[in-house]
Amino acid sequence: MAAEYPLASPTGDQTRIHDIGYRGYDGPRLGRAYARRSLYSQSLRGAYGLGRSAKSKVLPMLLFAVMCVPAAIMVAVAVATKAHELPVSYTRYAIIMQAVISLYVAAQAPQSVSRDLRFKTVPLYFSRPIETADYVRAKFAALASALFLLTGVPLLVMYVGSLLAKMGFAHQTKEFAQGLVSVALLSLLFAGIGLVIAAITPRRGFGIAAVIAVMTISYGAVSTLQAIADAQGSSGTVPWIGLFSPVTLIDGVQSALLGGSSSFPGAGPSSGEGVVYVAFVLGLIAACYGLLIRRYQKVGL
Repeated sequence: MAAEYPLASPTGDQTRIHDIGYRGYDGPRLGRAYARRSLYSQSLRGAYGLGRSAKSKVLPMLLFAVMCVPAAIMVAVAVATKAHELPVSYTRYAIIMQAVISLYVAAQAPQSVSRDLRFKTVPLYFSRPIETADYVRAKFAALASALFLLTGVPLLVMYVGSLLAKMGFAHQTKEFAQGLVSVALLSLLFAGIGLVIAAITPRRGFGIAAVIAVMTISYGAVSTLQAIADAQGSSGTVPWIGLFSPVTLIDGVQSALLGGSSSFPGAGPSSGEGVVYVAFVLGLIAACYGLLIRRYQKVGL
């Protein structure tokens, strides 16, 4: 039962404090690490619509199926024909399916951060024992993990299928590992770019359009410029033009250092140029993280 405690004010009015019987929390204080893990888990589940409405699951699950079905078909054909090699290498698969990956990023990056910005819930996160860096790391890691699942599971399907087709174990394991490294870099890079763009606006529709534009327009422009440079005999500039698109960046890394074939006109990047590509990718990932930190430092004020 509530208890009343009358107090006399300087003006003579009666003021009361109502004790309505709420109990204080005396359980364990789980701290920042627990909050960070919880935010990561919730964001990763949300990237595939888990724990949300049925319509929220349709697009991510459909894109996941679209990524996996071609790999399963290739495996079925390889097993049926007793082929000695898969028709598409592990490092090439994500490049071929880059349109699907870009669409997934465009759909899920705004979902991850735009609602918090639109409904102004970010300061509520920071009122708890969680800091700006914790929030950014959790969101970044969640989207990168979701992308790694999207791009890595088809490679696993291909790897298991190659073993069922009795292809060389050592050769397939080596190429599978190279493919995983490639899609890990892709996941980190695409997640960073997608989150930076989505964090600029609280409007999810604007975020989706902006991510699609950056991913597709940059790839189309870079591919066109590379073709023009190669046609005019400036093949030496082709690898350097590839630095200006996320897709061609990953293509350059996997073709120069991970044994993959290149989609660049003429020859792909050399090993030395591949080192520059890796440094550029890692620099972009770090830059995206820094931009997100600065953005949420301002939002959380």
